[in-house]
Amino acid sequence: MRLIFLGTGTSVGVPTIGCKCKVCQSGDPRDKRLRASALVETPSTRLLIDCGPDFRQQVLAQEFRKIDAVLLTHVHYDHVGGLDDLRPFCAFGEVSVYADRHTADGLRRAMPYCFSKRKYPGVPSIRLNVVTPHESFTVGDLRVTPIQVMHDRLPILGYRIGSLLYVTDMKSIDDGELRYAEGVKTLVVNALRYGPEHHSHLTVGEAVAFARRVGAERTFFTHMGHDIGLHEDVNRRLPGGVSLAYDGETVEIG
Repeated sequence: MRLIFLGTGTSVGVPTIGCKCKVCQSGDPRDKRLRASALVETPSTRLLIDCGPDFRQQVLAQEFRKIDAVLLTHVHYDHVGGLDDLRPFCAFGEVSVYADRHTADGLRRAMPYCFSKRKYPGVPSIRLNVVTPHESFTVGDLRVTPIQVMHDRLPILGYRIGSLLYVTDMKSIDDGELRYAEGVKTLVVNALRYGPEHHSHLTVGEAVAFARRVGAERTFFTHMGHDIGLHEDVNRRLPGGVSLAYDGETVEIG
């Protein structure tokens, strides 16, 4: 199994429009961050985690083949704004989208043309599956377990896939959820910036503390803003086993 980071940026991406900071003007491609999204692939199964407004740009750099499932963490636009661009993948058949009830209801309101009984030609063919935390399901040869984290006061989903745990937009987590992280070897978690503290996202210090609680062998940060600092500089400061992910990075997972 492998993990491909399609995007590692926060809701406004990096560079941020109108900003002249050293990160936004950096020539290092690792400092260019599209909205957070990832692919999890085996030879026979392909999962997309979140489908934000940069999806079209992100997926043009990838092999065009079937997406077996889309796993949505929550309904915010930077995580669902690219769902209409799934249309080309409907050439392989209906695309299964997995989301919690709140997200599913939000999609039906925001994209009613995708879920009406009489769809006009060209509409993406989406099968919307409502999932709940801790109730595992199987897609191809991959078993997926949703877990619940808090995005400020909004319950959202993270996903456990084998020895991988992917979490974004988290601010806090109930201690009871950590049992679903037992045995995780690769952790992906959001880290917005070093400070000041944010009401709905982890800072770098908070993300490092969470990584230590999980005890993964390696941790990759995602959903990062421009104010986190330069990729190269930040990676030198982070503790062993922890690093910033970057757009296009591929990680092999046993």
